Amino acid sequence: MAEIAYDTLRTLAVRKDSDAKVLDVALNRPDKLNAMNSTLFKELKACMEMADMDSDIVCVVLHQGSSRVFSAGLDLQSESEEGGILGKGGADVSRRGLRMLAAIDLPQQAISSVERCKKPVICALHGAVVGGGVDLACACDIRYCTKDAFFTIAEVKVGLAADIGTLQRLPKIVGNDSVVRELALSGRKLPASEALQLGLVGRVMQTPDECLAAARDMARQIAALSPIAVIGTKVSLNYSRDHTTQEGLEHIKIWNSMHLQSDDVASSMKAQMSKKTAVFSKL
Repeated sequence: MAEIAYDTLRTLAVRKDSDAKVLDVALNRPDKLNAMNSTLFKELKACMEMADMDSDIVCVVLHQGSSRVFSAGLDLQSESEEGGILGKGGADVSRRGLRMLAAIDLPQQAISSVERCKKPVICALHGAVVGGGVDLACACDIRYCTKDAFFTIAEVKVGLAADIGTLQRLPKIVGNDSVVRELALSGRKLPASEALQLGLVGRVMQTPDECLAAARDMARQIAALSPIAVIGTKVSLNYSRDHTTQEGLEHIKIWNSMHLQSDDVASSMKAQMSKKTAVFSKL
């Protein structure tokens, strides 16, 4: 990964709280309703890879910043230009197809970087969560939203099949194949109340401020725990989701055969017995 500083990012506004061990990441294209373009995808991937390696950080909060919606989805105007995801970029169908593969790979890698980041990512959602916004939310570990939030897999309405993660992750999150297919095939709006019922979000708040405060509070609670335990838990949950129960057990057995030897285990036990707060070393 190329070296990057959080404060050089243009499409993300990042604030690092080393004391709380939390990274606050806001989408930062309010004039475009946080619509996603190639620059945002590149910077999201770079930011998540940086967070993954940042020894000061244990948890990440992702939100919409000053935009009135979480995301309007793909920036169709920007990405229809030459060189964009929807640009022609070639003389014939074979050459266009080969270039399109690389163009689609970028947003896929960007969204997957949220899932691959070993630090848990909590997202606070408000207003419209459209297209790529659903992809991004599905890649997060914990999802909160406001009562007026809604989700829509809008790609089908512009002649596309969603291709950067929703169709792969959403069925595993909500566990209702019929509803997933209804949403993906029709592009209808999924209101916050139904999203809570399906398990897409964990909590529904009254206001954006309340939602973001809850996400930040949960991030601080998680970040106060052993970073080794937190990382191991996310890694095992992701692995077990995509493998059999026995494969998941074998994976965590191998993982813990090393990490149970961490000083964090003794520190946690000592703090529990003495009813004090444990202090853990940075990663």
